[in-house]
Amino acid sequence: MGLNHLDFAIIALYLTGITLFGLRFRKKQRSLRDYFLAGRDIPWWAIALSIVAAETSTLTIISIPGLAYDTNLTFLQVVMGYVIGRVVISLLLLPHYFRGDLYTAYELIERRFGSGLRSLTAGLFLLTRAAAEGVRVYAVSIVVAIALGTGEVASIAIITALTVIYTFEGGLAAVIWTDVVQTAIYVGGTLVGLFTILHVVPGGWGAIHAAASAAGKLQLFNFSTSVSIPYTFWAGLIGGAIFTTASHGTDQLIVQRLLAARGQKQSVTALVSSGFAVLFQFALFLTVGIMLWAYYRVPSKTFGTPDRIYPTFIVSRMPHGISGLLIAAILAAAMSNLSAALNSLSSSAIMDFYARLRPHTDEKTKLRLSRLATIAWALVLFGLAIIALHKVGRVVEVGLQIASVAYGALLGVFLLGILTRRANQRGAMVGMGCGFAMELYLWLGTHVAWTWWVMIGTAVTFAIGWTTSAALPKEEGGVIS
Repeated sequence: MGLNHLDFAIIALYLTGITLFGLRFRKKQRSLRDYFLAGRDIPWWAIALSIVAAETSTLTIISIPGLAYDTNLTFLQVVMGYVIGRVVISLLLLPHYFRGDLYTAYELIERRFGSGLRSLTAGLFLLTRAAAEGVRVYAVSIVVAIALGTGEVASIAIITALTVIYTFEGGLAAVIWTDVVQTAIYVGGTLVGLFTILHVVPGGWGAIHAAASAAGKLQLFNFSTSVSIPYTFWAGLIGGAIFTTASHGTDQLIVQRLLAARGQKQSVTALVSSGFAVLFQFALFLTVGIMLWAYYRVPSKTFGTPDRIYPTFIVSRMPHGISGLLIAAILAAAMSNLSAALNSLSSSAIMDFYARLRPHTDEKTKLRLSRLATIAWALVLFGLAIIALHKVGRVVEVGLQIASVAYGALLGVFLLGILTRRANQRGAMVGMGCGFAMELYLWLGTHVAWTWWVMIGTAVTFAIGWTTSAALPKEEGGVIS
């Protein structure tokens, strides 16, 4: 059926409206505190929705339905672990982040170990976050190319350019408040899509449930102990919890939002409530995938890759108007995630590197350079997305795998600083290097599922960092307080 003028009008209205809305915040950016932390004056519910938006992305909206189309509901076991991980962060890490005036997660590492390890952890964040975001930006091109027929490179360029405009001008405040709007759009759009699919499948939900149940599509728990299966009860609860402790407790993308809260209590409320919202979201996206399977009943390779199934259905089967709304919803998630990445990469580059090398630079100059860094990172992510065009399979898993490679090393270092007195900077660096090498090996040389990588990398980093520190001459330092 394809899109018509009404659909294109809705998409254009959304793109124009969200860009103009984000630009409303440009006059409030007078300092680095405003630009990178939104003046630490964001209510908890807005931060919660922003966290949800930051971890949702186009990968989630198009790839999770594709995952359910091919498999079942067992991915939800991992999301249950995500909720547990948030509680751990609230108890273990957030109290330390709210002692002092921190801009990035890695300032905490310098306070405990020294500037060398801060540079190493921040550098690892920049490297792996950029790589993971490149894959996410590529995922946008799948949708835009199917919907608009613009070609993948042009599609990436369009979304990147529009997103960088309001992120450049409005900083974190623009990112968070546009996230709130975009979350409402893509959740509402997905609900509309779900009910639309429900009406086009003969027999409705009764037929979908019967067919899906008979095919094992409604399986939620898998109690297998095999470490090569990514979505088991144990990998989900343990691996998912540790993955989230790392991703939301040591990754500047999320920590930056938590630091923008009006206080520690509001930050905890935002973080924990976002976990339950994400659980609902993933259940929604997985249900959409099962309903699409009940509608098509053909192998996913018929569409090229599983990631193309949902966008193809939207463009070819949805009524006009709803098609435009759903494409706008997917673009909302894409722009939300991209703006978050640009601002967090910029904040770490400026605060963890430039501001330390040039401590006497005036605030106005640093603010100007922060905006320029936003543009520079946009160009980097554009280039990485072009490289990612050659990736195949479910892009959500590629993105999670790239992120997992660094998280174990990062979390291991944070735990060394928080839980031990013996660990020192040199020992922690050795441990971090070994943990990162182990995760690379797990990724490239084994069949161990990605859901276990962070736990293994964290254990290796912590154990070797602690042992090496004990063998090296004692340095000044102690438990982070």
